[in-house]
Amino acid sequence: MSLIYSDEQQQLHDSARDFLAARSPVAVQRRVRDEQIAAGFDPQVWQGMIELGWSAVAFAEDYQGLEFGFGGFAPLFEQLGRHLGASPLLSSVVLCGALMEELASEAQKQELIPKLISGELRLALALEENVRHAPDDIRTTAQLAGDELVLNGHKALVDDALEADAWLVVARLEDGSIGLFQVPANSEGARCSARSLIDSRNHAALVLEDVRLAASAQLGSADITQALELALDRGRACLAAELLGMAETVFGMTVEYLKTRVQFGAPIGTFQALQHRAARLFTDLQLARSTVMGAFEALEQPGLAVPERRRLVSLAKWKCNLAAQRVSNEGIQMHGGIGVTDEYDVGLFLKRIRVAQAALGNSDFHCQRYADNLNK
Repeated sequence: MSLIYSDEQQQLHDSARDFLAARSPVAVQRRVRDEQIAAGFDPQVWQGMIELGWSAVAFAEDYQGLEFGFGGFAPLFEQLGRHLGASPLLSSVVLCGALMEELASEAQKQELIPKLISGELRLALALEENVRHAPDDIRTTAQLAGDELVLNGHKALVDDALEADAWLVVARLEDGSIGLFQVPANSEGARCSARSLIDSRNHAALVLEDVRLAASAQLGSADITQALELALDRGRACLAAELLGMAETVFGMTVEYLKTRVQFGAPIGTFQALQHRAARLFTDLQLARSTVMGAFEALEQPGLAVPERRRLVSLAKWKCNLAAQRVSNEGIQMHGGIGVTDEYDVGLFLKRIRVAQAALGNSDFHCQRYADNLNK
């Protein structure tokens, strides 16, 4: 396993860094929050990402993709974390795009994936029905009524659901299997309402009451459990990379503050106790980076055993959750009172870190998942 980016990944890293620094610094996310933009991101910034090819990175050339490979998302999400960049890249492209690739018919792929890449179509995955991530606990139902499918249920939290063109809804079929259904946002009986989380991004609850769909709205005909798990693992790896980027940025801000804050006639960074704490954080970040690299490498090996993929992805999400928790806590404490003020960026990073830690499985979830896949 390589612990550094390849030359191609490094080029993506540098391009993303320069773009986000110029077009989407932390101030942009602050403005999106203050102006209460429902989409949760700046549409012009998102269009810039599309023009740079971010949405096409992992798709095949047959669908107008760049066929770079899933590993191209690692530097992109790391830089999104470093700049607190908000976009539907995770929800629409990584999660829904992966499901499209695995489950859609060839005709659906030819029609929908190019629209996903161009931004003409924006999707959101409607999965979560609980306050905690529980992908196996699906109570939303899809029943056949003549030539139609009828969906009923409630999704507690759907990221980037507001202003999406459609939702990919995970629902249980009458035979007990899990299916995936494309529900247009204007469907009768579907109600999407905003939910306020501390990161001030686009989150919503979705209620489905007798939503009628054509049978063609179902993606794939068999049980989608394996395809859904693969898509979620890709999302977890991207979130781990984002957490790593955020944690490294907060660490850098904290070290800089230790160098400049003077107390008792000396920079507080000269105090040995603070040096030891900073050194432990640095070690945590290096370990977290190695797990992220391992997770992305695992997801690019189609022949890898599924239990090993699960372990490596869960290890990355767990370790980055833990590292980001420690770095953000120490960053706030070492900054003192200004660390929790709204004018200072550390607090904004803390809020996004807390939401990202819980998304697609918190630390307890991934510890248990790792243990469940040992010796398999």
